[in-house]
Amino acid sequence: MSIQTVNAEILAGNFTNEQLGSIIDAVKFARSRLGQMNKRALSIGSNVNFTSTKTGVNYTGVVTKIAIKYITVKTVGGLWKVPASMLTVIEDHEFA
Repeated sequence: MSIQTVNAEILAGNFTNEQLGSIIDAVKFARSRLGQMNKRALSIGSNVNFTSTKTGVNYTGVVTKIAIKYITVKTVGGLWKVPASMLTVIEDHEFA
Protein backbone atom coordinates (compact mmCIF):
# COMPACT_ATOMS: atom_id res chain seq x y z
CA MET A 1 0.00 0.00 0.00
CA SER A 2 1.48 3.39 -1.01
CA ILE A 3 1.56 6.48 1.20
CA GLN A 4 -0.93 8.18 -1.13
CA THR A 5 -3.35 5.27 -0.67
CA VAL A 6 -2.98 5.38 3.11
CA ASN A 7 -3.53 9.16 3.15
CA ALA A 8 -6.62 8.82 0.95
CA GLU A 9 -8.03 6.06 3.17
CA ILE A 10 -7.44 8.14 6.33
CA LEU A 11 -9.12 11.19 4.78
CA ALA A 12 -12.04 9.06 3.60
CA GLY A 13 -12.56 7.77 7.15
CA ASN A 14 -12.03 4.12 6.24
CA PHE A 15 -10.02 3.25 9.40
CA THR A 16 -11.31 2.43 12.87
CA ASN A 17 -10.14 4.31 15.93
CA GLU A 18 -7.90 1.36 16.87
CA GLN A 19 -6.33 1.30 13.41
CA LEU A 20 -5.70 5.05 13.51
CA GLY A 21 -4.11 4.65 16.96
CA SER A 22 -1.83 1.97 15.56
CA ILE A 23 -0.82 4.22 12.65
CA ILE A 24 -0.06 7.08 15.08
CA ASP A 25 2.07 4.77 17.26
CA ALA A 26 4.01 3.58 14.20
CA VAL A 27 4.67 7.18 13.08
CA LYS A 28 5.84 8.18 16.59
CA PHE A 29 8.17 5.18 16.70
CA ALA A 30 9.58 5.93 13.24
CA ARG A 31 10.19 9.59 14.17
CA SER A 32 11.94 8.55 17.37
CA ARG A 33 14.17 6.11 15.49
CA LEU A 34 14.98 8.77 12.88
CA GLY A 35 15.96 11.20 15.64
CA GLN A 36 18.20 8.60 17.26
CA MET A 37 19.90 7.84 13.95
CA ASN A 38 20.44 11.56 13.29
CA LYS A 39 21.78 12.08 16.79
CA ARG A 40 24.35 9.31 16.33
CA ALA A 41 25.55 11.00 13.13
CA LEU A 42 26.15 14.29 14.96
CA SER A 43 29.05 15.43 17.09
CA ILE A 44 29.94 18.73 18.70
CA GLY A 45 31.27 20.97 15.96
CA SER A 46 29.14 19.38 13.21
CA ASN A 47 27.74 21.83 10.67
CA VAL A 48 23.96 21.48 10.41
CA ASN A 49 20.98 22.97 8.66
CA PHE A 50 17.34 23.22 9.86
CA THR A 51 14.13 25.13 9.19
CA SER A 52 12.40 26.90 12.08
CA THR A 53 8.84 25.71 12.61
CA LYS A 54 7.97 29.12 14.08
CA THR A 55 9.29 31.38 11.32
CA GLY A 56 9.83 29.03 8.37
CA VAL A 57 13.34 30.42 7.99
CA ASN A 58 16.20 28.09 7.06
CA TYR A 59 19.15 28.28 9.48
CA THR A 60 22.71 26.98 9.30
CA GLY A 61 24.87 26.55 12.38
CA VAL A 62 27.27 24.50 14.47
CA VAL A 63 26.34 21.87 17.07
CA THR A 64 27.45 23.03 20.53
CA LYS A 65 25.67 20.48 22.76
CA ILE A 66 23.95 17.12 22.34
CA ALA A 67 21.32 16.41 25.01
CA ILE A 68 18.75 13.66 25.36
CA LYS A 69 15.89 15.43 23.54
CA TYR A 70 17.45 18.45 21.84
CA ILE A 71 20.60 19.46 20.02
CA THR A 72 21.85 22.99 20.76
CA VAL A 73 22.87 24.75 17.55
CA LYS A 74 24.78 28.05 17.41
CA THR A 75 23.69 30.20 14.48
CA VAL A 76 24.48 33.78 13.52
CA GLY A 77 21.18 34.74 15.19
CA GLY A 78 21.83 32.93 18.48
CA LEU A 79 21.39 29.51 20.09
CA TRP A 80 18.58 27.15 19.11
CA LYS A 81 17.43 23.92 20.78
CA VAL A 82 16.36 21.68 17.91
CA PRO A 83 15.12 18.05 17.81
CA ALA A 84 17.71 15.82 16.12
CA SER A 85 15.18 14.68 13.53
CA MET A 86 14.94 18.26 12.17
CA LEU A 87 18.69 18.59 11.54
CA THR A 88 20.59 17.87 8.35
CA VAL A 89 24.38 17.55 8.48
CA ILE A 90 26.12 19.70 5.88
CA GLU A 91 29.70 19.90 4.65
CA ASP A 92 29.88 23.69 4.13
CA HIS A 93 32.30 25.42 6.54
CA GLU A 94 31.73 29.03 5.41
CA PHE A 95 29.46 30.19 8.23
CA ALA A 96 29.35 30.86 11.99
